[in-house]
Amino acid sequence: MNAPAPASSSSSSSSSSSSYDWDLLLFLNATPHTGDTATTALRLLWATADSGARAQVWACGSATLLTSAALGERRPRNLRALDTEYPTSAALVADLLRGHPERVRWNACRFCSAERGTEHIAGVRVRSALRIAATVSECRKTVYLGGP
Repeated sequence: MNAPAPASSSSSSSSSSSSYDWDLLLFLNATPHTGDTATTALRLLWATADSGARAQVWACGSATLLTSAALGERRPRNLRALDTEYPTSAALVADLLRGHPERVRWNACRFCSAERGTEHIAGVRVRSALRIAATVSECRKTVYLGGP
C-alpha cells in the first residue's frame, strides 16, 4: 500500500522538481563532419520545435563549429549538381532561431569556442562550461549525441 503524499506547506511551489523551462536538451559533443550526428541533432531540434515543445542545444568540442559565422550562408557548390545550393549548418541553425525564437535555444561552450577561434552567428549563446549543470536542470530530458 502506498503512503499518502505529504501535504505542501505552501500553495505555490515554483521550485518544484517537476517543473521545467525546457522540454529537451541535446548535448552535442561530436565532430560535425565525421558522421550524421549533426544532422540528427538538427532534425530532432526542428521536429521538437515544430511540435510546439521547447528545446535547446549545448554544443561542445568541435560541435561549436556548426554555428561558426565563417561558414556563411551556402556550402561550396556540388560538382554533380551545380545549379543546386545547399545551406551551411550555421544557416540552418539561424533559420531555426529566427523561426522559433521562444522554442529554440543554441548554447556554445565558451572554452571550446575560444580554443577553436570560433565567432558564432547571431543568436548563439556562448556559455561557460560551468553552466552545463544548470542547463541540464532546466530541461525535462537530456540526450547526449557524440563521442566518448
